[in-house]
Amino acid sequence: MGIQAAVESKIKVLKVYGDSALVIHQLKEEWETRDAKLIPYQAYVKELIEYFDEITFQHIPHEDNQLTDALATLSSIFVISQNVDMPLIKMRQHDRLAYCQMIEGESDGKLWYHDIKSYLKNQEYPLNATNNDKRTLRRLAMNFFLNGELL
Repeated sequence: MGIQAAVESKIKVLKVYGDSALVIHQLKEEWETRDAKLIPYQAYVKELIEYFDEITFQHIPHEDNQLTDALATLSSIFVISQNVDMPLIKMRQHDRLAYCQMIEGESDGKLWYHDIKSYLKNQEYPLNATNNDKRTLRRLAMNFFLNGELL
């Protein structure tokens, strides 16, 4: 209940973002609330709205809502007491996806995709490749293509 937390924090201007089109449009009174289970929820939120000088509701499609998912995960990790300062969370955006930064080279110093890229580029197999290795490499290579030097 983020809105309730905002009221308790005495916040006066609030932007609410949600990935449920139904809930957001009902709170904006663009859609009628018919579901009996949602009517008390909407009434409670309307009571809380009175505590704000300004409040807006914005729908964000679920696929565009990765930050909210990450924050929800973080919030489930921390136990916050009312009289204790909340821990500071520092965030930064990386130029590459996190799992790409975790890719390490093989024991021979080459990246995991070296043989696939070499096969696509030169149609050559690694030295000492068995017939099974060659068949596996051809099968793996079917899932990739080269765009210049980029696999």
